[in-house]
Amino acid sequence: MTQIVSQALLAPEQIPLYPASAIADFGSTLIVAPHPDDESLGCGGAIALLQQLGVSVEVLIISDGTRSHPNSRRYPAPALRDLRESETRAALAVLGDKVAVTFFCLQDGAVPNRNSADFNFAVTRLRDYLSSRDVQTIFLPWRFDPHPDHRATWELLTTAIDTANLSLRQIEYLIWDWDPLQRKNSNLPPNIKPWRLDIGTVVDLKQQAITAYRSQTTDLIDDDPEGFRLTPEMLANFAHPWELYLEQT
Repeated sequence: MTQIVSQALLAPEQIPLYPASAIADFGSTLIVAPHPDDESLGCGGAIALLQQLGVSVEVLIISDGTRSHPNSRRYPAPALRDLRESETRAALAVLGDKVAVTFFCLQDGAVPNRNSADFNFAVTRLRDYLSSRDVQTIFLPWRFDPHPDHRATWELLTTAIDTANLSLRQIEYLIWDWDPLQRKNSNLPPNIKPWRLDIGTVVDLKQQAITAYRSQTTDLIDDDPEGFRLTPEMLANFAHPWELYLEQT
């Protein structure tokens, strides 16, 4: 990951801090999450603030989240998908009572990238989805995020935006870049500007939304020893009174 992004997590005072009111003019906003919970982890504060400011917000969940506990017998894929969708609805109800959500239901762990045979089909679906909405600002996962589903989600959405000839304000958020074992080296594009959003007034709501994902934060699913869990150490990276964003200028 680029030096400026890495330093932003270690020395956030080097990155401009915008007040909560800075997002009042975002207009109708779409938050795109590769997995159920990414929207709360990366943008929970922004969602809550947008709702408080009366800005329309919709969340699009790209994958079904069923690879978090692949060996669970109590929660086979269909049951886990239903559970994670219910957790998303519970989390968004915390952040605001008017947040719409759409589940795109692509396979977790296999979100198609540019080299995938089904990439163009997914792009077409997303283009139709975007064209049916009046979106002015879109939040996307960081294009160089270590997780392949996150990078593929960025590729899908930006391709869909281009093919639909839409002009949207594009803002990217980070999820896995705090981890030096996963972080990759890449050059920050010259047209990308990092900034932080002050979410101090809603950080407690963000934390409540994250904890709504009990399948990811607790031992709710205890019959898969290889299942994923967000540890307290991981969650500490999402407890700041600010959120870090990277915006294409």
